[in-house]
Formats: sequence, C-alpha cells, structure tokens
Amino acid sequence: MLKGGPSSTGGVNRGPFLTDVAVVGGGPIGWAIAWRCAQRGLRVVVHDDRPGSGASSVAAGMLSPVAEAYFGEHELTALLVESAARWPGFAAELTGASGVDLGYRTEGTLVVGLTADDLAEAGRLWSYQRGLGLPITSLRPSELRDREPALSPRVRGGAVAPGDHQVDPRRLVTALRTAAERVGVELRPARVGALSEVDGRFTVVAAGCGAAALTGLPVRPVKGQVLRLRAPGGGPPGFRHVIRGYADSESVYLVPRDSGEVVVGATVEERADTAVTAGGVLTLLRAAAELVPELVEYELVEAVAGLRPGTPDNAPIIGPLPGQPGVLAATGHHRHGIVLTPVTADLVTELIVTGEPDPALAPFTPDRFGKEHTWN
Repeated sequence: MLKGGPSSTGGVNRGPFLTDVAVVGGGPIGWAIAWRCAQRGLRVVVHDDRPGSGASSVAAGMLSPVAEAYFGEHELTALLVESAARWPGFAAELTGASGVDLGYRTEGTLVVGLTADDLAEAGRLWSYQRGLGLPITSLRPSELRDREPALSPRVRGGAVAPGDHQVDPRRLVTALRTAAERVGVELRPARVGALSEVDGRFTVVAAGCGAAALTGLPVRPVKGQVLRLRAPGGGPPGFRHVIRGYADSESVYLVPRDSGEVVVGATVEERADTAVTAGGVLTLLRAAAELVPELVEYELVEAVAGLRPGTPDNAPIIGPLPGQPGVLAATGHHRHGIVLTPVTADLVTELIVTGEPDPALAPFTPDRFGKEHTWN
C-alpha cells in the first residue's frame, strides 16, 4: 500500500504531514492531478519555478487517438482512446471551473499524402488503424478539397479522423492552474533539486524530462521544433481541420486556431538542446506549404523548440516508484501529454485516494523497466 494510504472511512490519514500531495511539475499533467486531488478534499502543493514553461508551452495540442495510433502500440492506443473520450466532459468542466476558453475544437483531422509514395505510406497506417476498429475513412482528392479547398491540388488522397480534435495547450495550463488555485492548491515557485526537498504524504513527479534526475526513470529529451504563423489581416486561417500530412516523405502537421494562428510542427530529434535551426524551419515550412500553398503568405510569428519526455517504449510512466513508498510518477508522455491529461489525472488521483490501482495502469507502471534501471 502507498505511504499514508486510505483510512477505514474512505478518506486519507493525514499523519504528521502539512501537505497531502506534493506535485513536482507545473505543466498540464501536474496541474490536472493537483486539481483533481484538491477536488477530493486533499491539501495540495505544486512545486515549479517556471510553471507552464515546459513541453506544453511548445505543444500543438492535437487530441489524436486515431492519427497517433502506431504499429505495435496497442496498449498505448487504448489509453489514448480512453482519454480522448473523456476530453469533451473534461473540457466543459474545466471551462466552467476556470472561466478560461481552452480553444477546444472538434472539426476533426485530415491526414493527407502529397505523392503516390506518401499516400502508400499513409495507407498502410490507415489499414492498421481500421483493423483496430478506429474511425478513419479514406477520401479521394476531390472529397478532401470539398472539405478544405486550401489543400494543394497536388495532394493525391487522404483520410478523415472525425474524432481527433484539438485544444490550445497554453490556455489549458492557464485554465488548470486557475481551477486548481480556486479549490485551494498552492504554488511554491521554486526549483526542486531532490525529492527530499518536498514534504507530503504523497509526492507525484510530473516533471517531464526533469523526472529522470529526480527519480532515475528512463526519461529522455526528444527535441521538437515548432512554428507559429498568423493569417494575413488578422482573420482566421483558410482551413478549419487539423491537417496531418506527408509531403515528399516529410511528415508535418498544421493546427488552425480561432485566433488566426496556425501551429506547424514538428521535428523529432534525439537531442537535448532547444535551439531553433535554419534546417528545422526550412523542413517544416517547405512541407507545410506543399500541402497548403497559401501559408507562404502568412506571417511567421514564432519559432520555438521544446523537449518531449520520451521513454524506451514511447509510453508514459504512471504509478508508484519501486522502493519509494508514497512516491508516484506521472511522466514520459512523449507526444501525448495533452491528450492523456484527463486520464492520467484521474488514474493518479484514484490511486492516491483509494490505494487501489486501476487495472488500466498495469502496462504503464515504472517497474516495467526492470532492475537494469536505478532508482534514486
């Protein structure tokens, strides 16, 4: 059982600790866990010297359980689908609790191929996704352009995933922090160098790439460069759907916002720096403009790079750390931190409150990596 587990009355034994839950990390995962725990009557403190400045500040916010379903990742795909199903209710509740517009949009996602080779590569993945029973439907070029006239006439074909939505991650963090603080969560704006520096019956490590140094977990930085464009004249972008595509073997996504912004991303680099490179910008812009030519007239307003928290099997690490009573991990979400926010928060909160792990946690616990990894 976790340190300071549930009492016989269904509550929690507070013991000598001033804080029930110490959350290390002020990104969407950390704030969502803090909010959910505080809603259950727990005293919660979030520790972060720069809340909201991690991977979520760069992320595009695609909620894509279908388009992000890749070969051999069955258990991860199931978790993505489950969390995406929670998003409509989560978004409505969070908007009501915070008063913040999340930029949550439900037009769906188009996945397209520019060349015959691009289309063939995409088609193999669509076949796999349909084989899992996921909702993705192939479309002819004319059907694609009926939905999005801004698509290049060179696009050879594509598919629609109507259930793949989007949210603005920067607004999401603001909303979660607001909602959490309204139910009593405290922020301590200081960097945590070791878990011994925080005091709580439970400690939740939701520190993204920083979890490696704090816990010894195999979380590595995966660099991603992202661009933000703005439509001319301050109007909305010339397309409504999220567009994910292959252009001469380069993958790219385009995420339109109500504000007129378009997020273009993202490189995938096994590096730990956050420098924006000319090559990265060139690759993204060229692929994006091949799919939606009007983007060459958009203003380039931001070029940034962030570090995704990757793991050896590309799946998140959620659950108790072996040999460390009361310490839980909620990290390693890689490309999926935004879509997995609701389910991660719910699973961690239930584990803290009840002491009983949900069976859905089993594939994602830290102990799956075995003894070859050390634990701080």
